Parts: sequence; C-alpha cells; structure tokens
Amino acid sequence: MNDKKPVYRIGVDVGGTFTDVAVIDETGGAITVTKVSSTPDDFGRGVIEALVQALDRGSVPPDAVTLLAHATTVVTNAILQEKGARIGLVTTRGFRDLLELRRSARANLYDLFQDGPSILAPRRWRMEVTERIGADGTVITPLAEDEIDGLVEGLRAARVEAVAVTLLFSFLNDDHERRLGARLRAALPDVPVFLSSEVLPEIREFERTSTTAVCAYVAPILNRYLTRLKTAVREMGLPVPYIMGSGGGVFEIEESLAMPALSAESGPAAGVIAAALAGTQIGRPDLVSFDMGGTTAKASLIRNGTVETTPEYEVGGSSSGKRWLYGAGHPIRVPVIDLAEISAGGGSIAWVDPAGALRVGPQSAGAEPGPVCYGRGGTEPTVTDANLLLGRLDADSLLGGDLPIDYARAYAAMEDRVAGPLGLTVDEAAAAVIRVVNNAMAEALRIVSVERGHDARDFTLFCFGGAGPLHAAALAEELDIAEVIAPPAPGAFSALGLVASDIKRDYGRTFFSVVDDTDPVDLEAVYRQMEDEARHMLARTGIAPSAWEFARTADLRYIRQAYELTVDAPDAIHAEGLAALARGFHQRHAQTYGHANTSERVQIVTLRLAATARLPVLDLTRPRADAGTGESLKSHRQAWFAGAGRVATPVHDRARIAPGIPVAGPAIIESLDSTIVIPPSWQATPDDGGFVTMTRSDAGDPR
Repeated sequence: MNDKKPVYRIGVDVGGTFTDVAVIDETGGAITVTKVSSTPDDFGRGVIEALVQALDRGSVPPDAVTLLAHATTVVTNAILQEKGARIGLVTTRGFRDLLELRRSARANLYDLFQDGPSILAPRRWRMEVTERIGADGTVITPLAEDEIDGLVEGLRAARVEAVAVTLLFSFLNDDHERRLGARLRAALPDVPVFLSSEVLPEIREFERTSTTAVCAYVAPILNRYLTRLKTAVREMGLPVPYIMGSGGGVFEIEESLAMPALSAESGPAAGVIAAALAGTQIGRPDLVSFDMGGTTAKASLIRNGTVETTPEYEVGGSSSGKRWLYGAGHPIRVPVIDLAEISAGGGSIAWVDPAGALRVGPQSAGAEPGPVCYGRGGTEPTVTDANLLLGRLDADSLLGGDLPIDYARAYAAMEDRVAGPLGLTVDEAAAAVIRVVNNAMAEALRIVSVERGHDARDFTLFCFGGAGPLHAAALAEELDIAEVIAPPAPGAFSALGLVASDIKRDYGRTFFSVVDDTDPVDLEAVYRQMEDEARHMLARTGIAPSAWEFARTADLRYIRQAYELTVDAPDAIHAEGLAALARGFHQRHAQTYGHANTSERVQIVTLRLAATARLPVLDLTRPRADAGTGESLKSHRQAWFAGAGRVATPVHDRARIAPGIPVAGPAIIESLDSTIVIPPSWQATPDDGGFVTMTRSDAGDPR
C-alpha cells in the first residue's frame, strides 16, 4: 500500500486558441489535462482561469505543487503585432542606422517592392555618442562623458519606456558601454536599460543590436505580465513559475526579464523536449516531431534522442507564415530549437483568392472569434470546420462536452465562402481544404528531414497538439513514413513538456583567436567566468549542486570564413584540448559540407556554456492505473476519407481502449483534448502507458 502524499508538477502553455494545463502526479503518474479558451486581450487572465479549473478538476492542493512552469507567447505576440514598448537606441556615433541596413542576405534580395520588417526603434529615437573601441579591444576614441546628459534629456523628451545600448566592439571591451549604462540607469531609474555587453557579448554588430533592441522592445510588456502572474499564483498558494526557454529548459522569472529574447519560442520548444524524452523512453529515439495547434504547425527533427538547436532565429516580420526565411524578421542571437513553423492550424481560414484558387491561411480565426462551429462570431470557414463537416470531429461538442458545436453554421460558411465560389459540394470543398493544409504541413516536415539530408522513412512521426493526431496519418503517407505515435494527452503535450524539462540557461562569449596562437589559460579563464555566473544562477534554484551539469562548446571556422560551426569542447582546456577542438571542427566541417582542409588554420570565434540543473526524470511510459477494459465503442458516424468518400466509421473512447488491442481503420478515437483519425489500411494500438501507435495494416514493424 502506498501511503505517500501526492506531489504535483504543473505546466501551463498559452496557445493561439487554447490555454492548456497539464498536471502530473509524481507519486502515482496520473496526468490530468485542462483546456480553456485563450484570452488575447489579457493572456494572464486565461492562465489563471485554466489553473483554477485544473486544481479543482484534479483535487490538487496548491501546497502539494513542487513545480509550476509556463510557456508564454508575450514576446512573440508583441513583435508580431507591433505592440511593444517605445524604445530608444544608443549607438557609437555613425552607427545609428544598423537596424535598417541589416545584412545583404535576406528573403528577397532583388525584390524592390518588398516591405522590410518594422523598425523597433524609429530613427528619431535612435541617438549617438562619441566613442570608439577598436577591433582589437583597445580604446581609439574615449567615451565623451559630457554628451551623456544630452542623451538623457533626449530620451526623456522622447518618453521612451526602455533603452538599448550597443556600442561598437563592446563584446571585446565593455568599459564604455558599462559606464554609459550606469549613467543612464542612475538618471532614468524607472526605465530599463539593456546593454549589449550583458545581453549578447558576441561578434556581429547587427545581430547584437537586433537582439538587444528586441529585449528592450518587449521588456516592459513581459515585466508587467510576469509580475501580475507571479502575484496571482502566489495568492493561489502556488510556487512562483519558471519560464520555458526557446532552446529547451526552464529558468527563473528574473532570468527571463534580464534576457527577454530567451522566451521567444517557449511553447514550441516545450513540445519538442517532451517528444524527445518520450521517444527515448518508448524506444523510438529517431522522431519527426509534429505539433499542430490552433494557429500554427511546427515540425522538428529528433535524432538519437537529441534535439537540434540553432544559434539564431528570426521572429516576426513575415506575413507568409514561413518565419524561418532569413531576412524576414528580427534576428535574435539566442539558442532556439531548430524547427519549421508555418501558419497552418485548426483556426487557419480557408478562402478563395481573386484568381479562383483555394488558399488556407496564413490568417487565423485564433481564440476570438475562433472557428465558425464554435459559435462565437466567426464567419470564415477554418480547418477545424472542414474536419467537422467531414465527420472527423463530433458534430455536437468538443472538450468532453465543454465546447458546444454549431454544425449548421459551419456548413453554411463553407458553402458560402468556398464550395459556392469553386462550384463544389460542401464535402468536396472541405476535403480540398484538408488537402491544401496537409500539403503545407508536409512541406514543413520535409524541411526538417529531407532538406537536412535525412530520409524521413527512417523516422517515426510523433504527433501532438490539439489537431496533430487528426492529420498525422495523412502526412505520414505523404512522406512514406510507416509509423505514427500519438502520446498521452496530445492536446496538452507542450504543457506536459514544461514539467519534463530541466532548468537550463545558455551563455556565450566571443573569444577571437586562432587555435594555434591561443593560450589555453586565457581560454579556460573565459569558460570559468561563465561557469561562475551559471553557478550563481543555479544556486538560486535550491537544487543540489550534485544535479548541476555544465556542457562546453565552441563556435569555430576556417580563417576567412564568414560563419561558424559549433563543436564540443573539453571540460578543461590545455594544449591537447585545443588540438581536440581543431580536430572536432575538421570532422564537423566534413560532416556538414562533405569536405575539410586539415592543413588550414582554425579560428575560435565564440565560447559557449550550457548550464543545467537536472530535475527528477518523469516516466511518461508508466502504466496507467485507469487503463481501459476494451468496451470502447461509443457510436458510428459517416466520416470522409480520401479514396473512399463517406464511410460508416466506428468512434472509440480513448480512455476505454484496452492496451494491446488494435483498432482497425477506418476509425476515430476521441479524448478530451484531441481526436485521432485512423484511415483505411491503417490500424492503431494503445500501450499501457497511453501511447497510441498507428501503422499501416499491410506493413510490418518498421524497426
């Protein structure tokens, strides 16, 4: 008999349509999911509503919660909607226009009519100061202290809400930037001041300026949001939340406010981290992760249980929905999980363009008004409406009856906006909408697999998000993937990933030196400096030092190359360690580009450190105490499938399907947070941990 009192972890993920809460009972392993509509006018209100419902539904005492983790969309939304703070930018004299000059590499270099991304700091709020640090870190022109009072008056007159300071080569010598920052902070105590030497002490002037400007642009909004949230959860008796980072791992609110850009893609990151953990635990370490929610679909590659990250990401700026295109947005030089994201979700709007072609997205109905079938004022048909009309979703209600459905209104909208203009029946129009959105999502899957040199057939498609299991089998057929897995609670899987993540923070310092000319003592000193900073951060978590881990890497390149490759660095730097760095780079260059020149000198550019505090690992495969008995059939309904049309299709309750009992397609499996569609020639088999594996009926085990 287990007399242990339950201990809980809670994850809260804010999406464009729903806010999801996953509650994990660490003692018994039970997972409770709560979904409420997001509140775009005040996302924090939806978070608190979701937490209140989750605590009540699971009978969870607040003092039994040991971890509360949160994925926020505040940073991304502020930039996408251009609703950030009024910011001032202070630069070295002659460099105030960096944000507009950008780089020559951009999405459409020769398109004279393209609209570039908005400028976060208009020119009238960008100011200059006389000073100059040279490329070797020496002072060329001393800081003009007598100009600082004038800068302060100019910033006051502009009524700026935050200030970004990026002086030339401050990553090599931050003396001028720190002195200027101290004066500004003393004179403007209520205005946050972000120094590039604190935010991103790395090479590349534009990216450093852009990252610092993004931090200043979103900081006041993020500060207000997190401060209110912190107060509200404390009043509920819950612990202060950790914030999910874009590169995987959670960190304290204070870290998020010091470096707001770290939270730009926190929701998608959580889902990929959870997928990697689940894949390792169920013996499927090679996955294509597919996350389809209400507004976007995301894809990422997981190989050998490892999630790939990229050192730079662009946020905002693209109306196409393809936000991975270089030059389309505002670069932030922070580690971000490498994923392809497109505007294709359940709320994506179907429309007919002037040429008579069917389009889906990038516009989304979002949470307000939402799809037409939600009956909240939506008038334009969406992907969710198409799935409903094709019989794939319950025609009466969703979310276990909490969300009534207006089938007639969805039918009329599809008939009026799509079927009529295209001369199709409503079934044909809805099926066309699904084909279009599936083609777009298949392209995202190809980007992270085939276009990166991987054969998608060697991977398992791991689907989650509220709409992911609806479309997964069709996408697997498109890429000839033989196996699809839907995890427990797929509709809240990103929220589950929040509580399965460790505490993690990434650090970087530019260290410009040729390997052969480097003194290992100097290089080791920089790593030690970053480790000291990381230890101070980890000590605040209260986690024992025995659970701390530090991983060193370095960005290297051949002399005269413009960009770097990241390789692992040894735990202690000495002469042999430097040689190992060079060898690692040659090997990585050969793997990446197909060739290497071992006689060429290698240059160190940036040193990096990942600091992690490991939390107890959640067992996502623990057998469910409430496993089904096999009496799962709920009803039959006419559902549409490609190549078969309307078919009488059995509908099963996922919670009641017995482990190990296959469900042959065509079939539909329903649960509170998602619906799994099993086409003809496929079958689905749940295990005792709640994972549902779909395979083609005529195919053997792909392993």
